[in-house]
Amino acid sequence: MSDLSVRCAGLSLRNPFLLASGIWGESGDSLAGAWTAGAGGVITKSIGAGPRPGYPNPTIETYGEWGMLNAMGLPNPGIEEYPKEIAIALKTGAPVIGSVFAGDAAEFARLAALMAATGVQALELNLSCPHAEGFGTEVGSDPETVQEIVRSVVAAVRIPVIAKITPNAADPAALAAAAERGGAAAVSAINTLRALAIDVTLRRPVLAHGLGGLSGPAIKPVGLACVWQMYERVSIPIIGVGGISTPDDALEYAMAGARAVEVGTAIAFRGIRVFGELSKGLNQRLDELGIARFEDVVGVAHRAPAPPRG
Repeated sequence: MSDLSVRCAGLSLRNPFLLASGIWGESGDSLAGAWTAGAGGVITKSIGAGPRPGYPNPTIETYGEWGMLNAMGLPNPGIEEYPKEIAIALKTGAPVIGSVFAGDAAEFARLAALMAATGVQALELNLSCPHAEGFGTEVGSDPETVQEIVRSVVAAVRIPVIAKITPNAADPAALAAAAERGGAAAVSAINTLRALAIDVTLRRPVLAHGLGGLSGPAIKPVGLACVWQMYERVSIPIIGVGGISTPDDALEYAMAGARAVEVGTAIAFRGIRVFGELSKGLNQRLDELGIARFEDVVGVAHRAPAPPRG
């Protein structure tokens, strides 16, 4: 049996499959459920300074198993209420990564310190939500701002900091490099792609908010390209995100340069059992390929010889 364990951003993970923020981590029980189902670690829902109801319905549109469009609006109970949920997840022994969002460096640092005090083992900074005004992509598309935010958070906490990078920018790899300069222990890439769907009968956008974020298998090639470019620009670990639903998806991300991957939309379509299925399938796939350790394939596609011409 192959070794699926990985070291990433100072964390020891039993396998490379992390629960992505925003899909299943609303409560402590759901975080614990993902760990019990086989996740290598879990990331909380993105938490802000205070309670946020999110956008009105409809907030989700699905496209079979190819993807999902959503504009939730970052609903969350606020940092003062969420620690009790994290405590439930920590009791399982799961590596828990706390996700936070804010509008500027000072607020990120304040929230990060409060999140770190809950006992989470690392932080993920949501610098990339494509549809929440004043947050996410709006603060995470400028390299200087990304560097400032990461530096402020790193100075405020003593646990690893992961910057989640937006694909909705001219040069996502430059944003990853800025995060590295700011002291990030790792970057995760990518968040959802800005997208839109229109109901031709009603003659209006399908989602109440209008613009949303596209996730799922449809965005995997974009995520792979971003990870590929980041691997050639930064020396810190990269966590691949976007369209991981099969063992080969995880291997593609690893070969492009990712040390771990986040799973989100696949849960919406297949349920939380997907973590066990992915781990079992990855073991089988590595055995078929004659690979002893998952970590051995990280970045190998960059070193592969070019195919012969003619």
